[in-house]
Amino acid sequence: MVNITGGCHCGAIRYQVEGEPIVHALCHCADCRRHAGAPMVGWSMYAEDALKVTKGTPKVYESSEHGRRQFCANCGTGLFYTNANVLPGIVDIQSATYDDPDAVPAMVHIQTAERIRWMERAHELPTFERYPPQA
Repeated sequence: MVNITGGCHCGAIRYQVEGEPIVHALCHCADCRRHAGAPMVGWSMYAEDALKVTKGTPKVYESSEHGRRQFCANCGTGLFYTNANVLPGIVDIQSATYDDPDAVPAMVHIQTAERIRWMERAHELPTFERYPPQA
């Protein structure tokens, strides 16, 4: 059984999740991108009762008719997503908020119909351990 801990950037919200993830997906939908300010968002899906918030209380934002996004009201870190209509009994956890983000490897890309075109080849870009050289 996997036991994962995590939290927001400022430490006001902490959580733990126990059990095996249903899936760990990299989501490319416009809604996730806009909420996170990132080209994609990693989500680990679990049964709702596997998640326990151990410190603080996340703020809930109604991002769509049935979608609920939870985040830290202090620092703005996105944490959880639920949609009782589409994913009853399921919680998605933003995997980059894990204390050890390598604990659960990503398994699939989802919502690729909305993927930013340049993300298809992002793995081909030059890489630097820190910052690119200053010319």
